[in-house]
Amino acid sequence: MDTKVIFSKKFNYITYGLMGLGAIGLGYGFLTDTHRTWANLLMNNYYFLSLALGASFFFSLQYITQSGWSAMFRRIPEALMAYIPYAAIIMLIMFFGLHDIYHWSHPDLVAKDELLAHKAPYLNIPFFMIRIVVFFAAWILLTRYLRKLSLQEDQLGGTAIFEKMEFWSKVFIFVLALSFSMASFDWIMSIDAHWFSTIFAFKNFAAAFYHGTSLVGLIAIVLYKKGYFKDMNEYHLLDFSRYMFGLSIIWGYLYFSQFALIWFGNIPEETIYYAKRWDNGWYIFFIANFAINWFIPFIGLLPQKLDKNINFVYFICILLLVGLYTDIYEQVMPDFIKSPSFGIIEIGVFAGLAGLFLFAFSKALGKAPLIAKNHPYLDESLHHHLH
Repeated sequence: MDTKVIFSKKFNYITYGLMGLGAIGLGYGFLTDTHRTWANLLMNNYYFLSLALGASFFFSLQYITQSGWSAMFRRIPEALMAYIPYAAIIMLIMFFGLHDIYHWSHPDLVAKDELLAHKAPYLNIPFFMIRIVVFFAAWILLTRYLRKLSLQEDQLGGTAIFEKMEFWSKVFIFVLALSFSMASFDWIMSIDAHWFSTIFAFKNFAAAFYHGTSLVGLIAIVLYKKGYFKDMNEYHLLDFSRYMFGLSIIWGYLYFSQFALIWFGNIPEETIYYAKRWDNGWYIFFIANFAINWFIPFIGLLPQKLDKNINFVYFICILLLVGLYTDIYEQVMPDFIKSPSFGIIEIGVFAGLAGLFLFAFSKALGKAPLIAKNHPYLDESLHHHLH
């Protein structure tokens, strides 16, 4: 029960190497194409932040619903939350790239555009940066407090800490739902400030929860294969699969609804968003997005036999991580490049932030016992069985 995950020197060297590649990619990008480089930095930071916040939502939901099956795995989302402060630093650095990403950040363009002028009281640089600070301050303070309570529960036991965790988890998911929705509007949707969708924030929030949960499941499987989580069984896999199956339906519904409502409404100011994402090879991403994030998980996770197959669930979890990237890539990059392209900038920036994400996660996971002690439902999780 006191076992801690020990990461090898090789793993640490890999994270440093990835961050080194990131530095090279950023250096090359700022020398050759600043617009594309800032866009990639925004896109990839949003990608990993979505995973971290999605995992934090999964973590909080387990306390709110008093779920027993997942008690054994709670250290995983706790560790994933460790990336949030790093994401905050990167978003603050984005201040220097605002003019390369957002049209509304140029006063001369706003003065000539009636719609941008109308949105200027909200979409302006000082208020934009203030919102970044407020969002991240809320996320960091609440997730760190939940982590602190979790470690206290290891020492004290009883139900008092659990009840406090349940209360603050309710506070956190309310704050997260509101702030992440606003952050999605700010950071992603306002890239094209002339376009808007009332479904956009809900879809991105659902995507964060969906793919963050799949990452928790993936890490649990990897650790099981490494000899940890010896009590993990096919019924734990079934519960992870049920989460992913249900969330695939929600994601698919929201993704299609946004597209269908805009397409059939046929209002030029709205359809331009999808017109831009259909020409010059972008339609491949549209189709791949739907296939990876909805069709394959939905069809594949229908049979309960496959839900309990560790290798199949492992495959679906990896596939969904690819799916989140395709989703965010489709949202961001058509406004910066004419057709899909993957070069030194894309590979380098993704590698660098992946290395940083793994570094933050591994350091946090290794600081505490992998299986939290004194959780009221831990015994239920260790002996989880469905009839």
